[in-house]
Amino acid sequence: MRVSDVMAAFPAYIRLGATIRRAAEVVSVSEVGQLMVLDHEGRFVGSLSEEDLVRAMLPGFDDVTAGGGTLADAFRIFLERGRTLADRPVDPLVVRDAATVRSTDELARAAIVMIDRGIRRLPVVDDGKLVGTLSRADLCRAVIYHS
Repeated sequence: MRVSDVMAAFPAYIRLGATIRRAAEVVSVSEVGQLMVLDHEGRFVGSLSEEDLVRAMLPGFDDVTAGGGTLADAFRIFLERGRTLADRPVDPLVVRDAATVRSTDELARAAIVMIDRGIRRLPVVDDGKLVGTLSRADLCRAVIYHS
């Protein structure tokens, strides 16, 4: 079985230069935990997870508690950082060395890459172009419907 047999052909993506606010909107609307990032010519350049977005805004717990702060203070700082960073580009947050597979790869190869590296959603890239994504749920679906 090939990756193309079970991948999602219309992945959630943003372009380089998009704002953090836009990325957060797309994550929220698409309900995926990882966005694919394309350049302005439509070539795949990397990925951006909801974890990357949250981490950029979240203060260090030790930083808050060292000053006698509470969890409520940490959340307030989180919201303030979110407002401050909202209109900045996502570019510095993009993971550019993301593992990828091709649509013609064996599904077993993709599954091994995902499990070995702890990846939940794998970009499917053919000749530099994003053609889909493969999630762990897609792997489960393959087992259910093709066994």
